[in-house]
Amino acid sequence: MVNPRKDDPAETPVPSSGDTLWGSDALAETLRRLGIEYVALNPGSSFRGLHDSLVNHLGNTDPKMLLCLHEEHAVAIAHGWAKVTGEPMAVILHANVGLMHGSMAIYNAWCDRVPMLILGATGPVAADLRRPWIDWIHTSRDQAAIIRPYVKWDDQPASLPASVDAMAHAFSISKTAPQAPTYVCFDVSVQEAAISDMPSLPTFSTYPTPDVPTPSPSQLAHLKDMLKQAEHPTFMFGRMTRSAEDWSARVALAEHYGARVVTDVKTGAVFPTDHPLHVGPPSFFLSEPQAAALREADLIVAFDWVDVAGSIGHTQSTAPVVNISIDHHLSNGWSFDHTGPVRAELHIATQPDLCVAALLDDLGIPRPDAVPPIPVTANSAFDEAADAISMQDFASALGAGLRGELATLMRLPLGWDAGRWDFHHPLDYLGYDGGAGIGSGPGMAVGAALALQETGRLPVAVIGDGDTMMGVSALWTAARYRIPMLVVVCNNRSFYNDEIHQEKVAKARNRPTENKWIGQAIAGPDIDFAAMAEAQGMIGIGPISRPQDLSDAIRSAARQVRDGRCVLIDARVEPEYASSMSKGMTDDGS
Repeated sequence: MVNPRKDDPAETPVPSSGDTLWGSDALAETLRRLGIEYVALNPGSSFRGLHDSLVNHLGNTDPKMLLCLHEEHAVAIAHGWAKVTGEPMAVILHANVGLMHGSMAIYNAWCDRVPMLILGATGPVAADLRRPWIDWIHTSRDQAAIIRPYVKWDDQPASLPASVDAMAHAFSISKTAPQAPTYVCFDVSVQEAAISDMPSLPTFSTYPTPDVPTPSPSQLAHLKDMLKQAEHPTFMFGRMTRSAEDWSARVALAEHYGARVVTDVKTGAVFPTDHPLHVGPPSFFLSEPQAAALREADLIVAFDWVDVAGSIGHTQSTAPVVNISIDHHLSNGWSFDHTGPVRAELHIATQPDLCVAALLDDLGIPRPDAVPPIPVTANSAFDEAADAISMQDFASALGAGLRGELATLMRLPLGWDAGRWDFHHPLDYLGYDGGAGIGSGPGMAVGAALALQETGRLPVAVIGDGDTMMGVSALWTAARYRIPMLVVVCNNRSFYNDEIHQEKVAKARNRPTENKWIGQAIAGPDIDFAAMAEAQGMIGIGPISRPQDLSDAIRSAARQVRDGRCVLIDARVEPEYASSMSKGMTDDGS
C-alpha cells in the first residue's frame, strides 16, 4: 500500500476496502447531508470512530477535516468562518477535557451570536465497557453542563437514530435567529457499534429553519410616526448582515430620514464611515462625537446594538428609544452578556435588516443596488521620518501598504485608531470576538480567511501581541492547508489594557504611576513573532519599528499573500490606545 504524503494539504486518504458499516458512518453521512463543508478538530479517542468515518467512509471530503493544535483554535476557526458566511462550521471536541479547553472560544461565539455545530463525545456510558483509568476520567454524566449557560441547545443521545436526529435538530436551532452555538455529545459505544444498514438520515428539510418574524403593521406604523415627528433622529447600527444589498438599504433609510448614524468596532462594518450622516470615529466604546449625537437626539433607534442600555445611559440621553432586536430570546441567568434591560418606548422583535427593508417597502422607496466593493484608499499620511510607530501612524502605514488592494480587515486590536480608516462595504471589516476572550484572534482570522478564499479579497488580521501569543499555534492550520492570509501583530510588548487600569488605580491611591508596567510588560526577552511564524511554515517579517518600513513590508506581504502564502509581520508600536478606548475601559463613573 502506498502511504499518502503527510505534507499534502489535501490530506487525501488511500481508498478503503471495508464493507462493514458502523454507527459513526451514519454520523459522518449526516454532516454531509446537512451541507457542512469543514469540520475543525483536535483529535481525541472519544470520537475515534467518527474520525475514522470522516476519513475512510467519506474520503475526507464534504466535510473536510481541519486539524488544529488546540480545541480553542478549532472553535475560533469556526467562529471566523461564520462571521463571513453566516453559516455553521462543525467542530468536534474530545470528551470533557477538550470541551473545557474550547469553552472560552464557545463563550466568544455565544456572545457574538454566530451559528456553530459543536459535536463531542463522552466515554462509554455503560460503566462495564470503560477502559481502566482513562475512560473514567474522560466520562461525564452530563457533559454539556460545562457549557450549557452559553450554548443555545444541547443533547446527549443514547442511540444511533437519536444521534443523527439530534445533529439535524442542533443544526437547525443554531441557524435560527438569534443564532448561537449548539452542542451534541455522542456515546463512544454508539459510534463503534457495527450496523447492518444505513438508518434513515435527516436532511436540510427535516428541521427547516423558520423565518424570522417580521414587524407587525401596527408596530411599523408606530415607528414611522415616531420617525416622522423626530427632528434629530439617531440610528445605532449594531449586529447586522454581511449583505451588500442590506448595506445599501441602511444608507437609503438613513438618508430618507436624515438620521445620524452611530456604529462601533465590536461588530462588523455596517455603514459607510465617511458618509456625511455617520458620526465617528467608531470605537469599542462610544467616542465623544457619538455620545454627543445621542445626547442631542430626540429619537434613538437601536438596530440590535450591543448594550443599548449601557451606551445610552452613559450619555445621559433622555430621548425616547426604539429597540429593534430579538436578542432577548437568548437572555439567561448565568451571564450578563445580554446586558441591561432597555427602557424602550417601542420594541420590535425582528432582525434589524428585515425592519429596514419593511420600512423602505412601506415608504415606497425602491430597494437600492448592492454597494460595490472599493479598494483601500489611505485616509492620512504617516510621518515618514519617524523612528517609532504610533497607533495613528500604524493605521496610516497599513493603509498606505494596502492602497489599491481589495482587503478585508478580519480583526482589529483594542488600541485601533478608527479615525484613520473608513469602511465602504460589509466585508471591509468583520468585527471583534463577542466575549473579549483574549487569544481568539489568530484562530478567528484563519476561519475568516478560509471563508474569504473565493471572494477575491485580501484577508488581513491586525492582532495585538497578547492576543497573538495566546492563540499563535492556530496559525499552523493556515500554513498546513495553504490558506493565504496576512497577520500584522500590533506589538506594544505589554498587556497594555491592564497598564491603563493600573495607572488609574495608582492615581486614585496617590501611588507612583511609573510602576504600572510591572507584571504587564512582555519584554526581557521580547517575543520573536516572526520566528514563531516561520517555525509554523509561514513567512515571518520583522520586527519592524518605523512607519515607512511597515508600509513597505505590508506592500510586499500583500503580493506574497496574493501568491498563496501565509505571512506574519511583527510591528513594534508605541504603547497607547485611542482616547475613546482608554476612557471607556476605565470610566466607571467614579
